[in-house]
Amino acid sequence: MNYLVEPFSSNDFMLLALIAGSLVSITCAIAGTFVVLRGLAFVGDALAHGLLPGIAVALLLGFSGVIGAAIGAGVMMGGVGLVQRKLRLSGDTAVGLLFVGMLSLGVIITSRSDAFVGDLTRILFGQLLGVDTVDIAWQIVALVVAALAYVCRRPFLLLTIDDGLARTSGFSTRLFHNVLLVVVGITVVASFQTVGTLLVLGMLVAPAATGALFARRIESMMLIAAIIGIVSTYVGLLLSYHYDLAAGASIVLVAVGIFAIAATFHEVRSARRRHDELPHAHGHIHL
Repeated sequence: MNYLVEPFSSNDFMLLALIAGSLVSITCAIAGTFVVLRGLAFVGDALAHGLLPGIAVALLLGFSGVIGAAIGAGVMMGGVGLVQRKLRLSGDTAVGLLFVGMLSLGVIITSRSDAFVGDLTRILFGQLLGVDTVDIAWQIVALVVAALAYVCRRPFLLLTIDDGLARTSGFSTRLFHNVLLVVVGITVVASFQTVGTLLVLGMLVAPAATGALFARRIESMMLIAAIIGIVSTYVGLLLSYHYDLAAGASIVLVAVGIFAIAATFHEVRSARRRHDELPHAHGHIHL
């Protein structure tokens, strides 16, 4: 039991990391459910990397990285919409252009300053073992994400099925697609300080993808994703503590590992079910 409890009971930084990681898991479970169902993983990845120039400029000017991240996310989403409307390019093309452009700009800015050596690592991979109560307070944004998801739950659900269905039901597909992007952007901005911009996509996608294998309702998928995210945080922190591994990467790797195990179990169960039903189908045809 000491192996499982002692790291958190005797180290305040581990306990704070567990709390922060759990809150991030809940936020990512809410947004990640719609990311997976809507097929926005590439957009989430682009948003996460598009924060880099905004964070870099904010730190250079002495402002909070969160402010820069929010501005970077706003520029990214606004740019994607502008390219789509004015140049008639597909969404993937617009996202790809802004993605590589923003990432390249961020790399250029950080490469011009030696002061970013430590900050760049923190931005990319997070500082989960260095969070404090202020960082945890930022996770109150989970309430904002949850509120937006609840208010817009019906149009969001229809969008995950078909744009035309949402349109015929009286909802503006452009408006609610943009609101969904805002939800993803808020989640990424709130989570980057904890797990970093490179790893936030893993927390958005892996737990929600696991939930999608078993859930039949949006609420169930979110609940499963949140539980898996919290379990991944706990197990990842334990591995990080006992084996001197990177905390954020360990958490994401555990989440992906859980998905791999769940997907294997799901496929085996589905194959067994198909095998059991096959003789009955043949018998019915024979009669």
